Amino acid sequence: MERIGLIGAGRAGTALGAALAAAGHPLVGVTARSDASLERAARLLPAVPVLAADEVVERADVVLVAVPDDRIQDVARTLPLTSAQYVVHLSGAHGLTPLAGLAATPVALHPAMTFPGGPVSLDGVMFTATAPDAARELVERLVKALGAQVQWVADDERTAYHAGLVHGANHLTTLVCQAVAVLREAGVADPAATLRPLLTATLDNTLRSGHHALTGPIARGDVDTVAAHLAVLRGSTRDTYTALARATVEIADRLDAGTVAGFSEVLNRTGEAPR
Repeated sequence: MERIGLIGAGRAGTALGAALAAAGHPLVGVTARSDASLERAARLLPAVPVLAADEVVERADVVLVAVPDDRIQDVARTLPLTSAQYVVHLSGAHGLTPLAGLAATPVALHPAMTFPGGPVSLDGVMFTATAPDAARELVERLVKALGAQVQWVADDERTAYHAGLVHGANHLTTLVCQAVAVLREAGVADPAATLRPLLTATLDNTLRSGHHALTGPIARGDVDTVAAHLAVLRGSTRDTYTALARATVEIADRLDAGTVAGFSEVLNRTGEAPR
């Protein structure tokens, strides 16, 4: 199996490194500078030596550049890579551009998963790859060794791919936090317990059925209920509700023209509730 070298001991890199090591790939070294990185490397990669970047690269067949997105290019250019090696970054937003001009075969490989700082199961996780044909066999083998899946995205579609993930995952956190705050203000003692079954079922149904899973006042054409909601919501939560309600009207394909017009009137009113 290929020898793996890890440049950076962030949350994603150490979790992936630990998973690769557990799958049988020898992890030959990791770089770590900050106290947090050293602690994380010691905890997740206890048998892996902490080395200088040059030493890690010299020992590896595959070099994982697991640093923040805006540092990938600068860090990669300092590494003594050779044409016999692969250099891999883990950014979802970037394709191959940060690795352009390097001697090693470049790979952009992004796991669609969140990394909280500890071990993470990658079983069934989808990795999205962009790479030249010469790297495809390696990428598929590495990902499958983790029990994960791989899909391929063109270099010029990486930004759109990442935007979709961020819109679905990061903005979901924002939405849920706003909903929890509204419920708490309404006197609900345990907003999380109230929302969990509903959100879990809705997410599962939507991933299976798309917009056909839509329920609630917009799907029912209940303009008055949406107007009542807007009357009690405040600040950025009201703004978010309004924007998402407009988008929901667009995908609710069972509404007649009159109902759509009613929603548009309510959502486009200039008089906003006091903040």
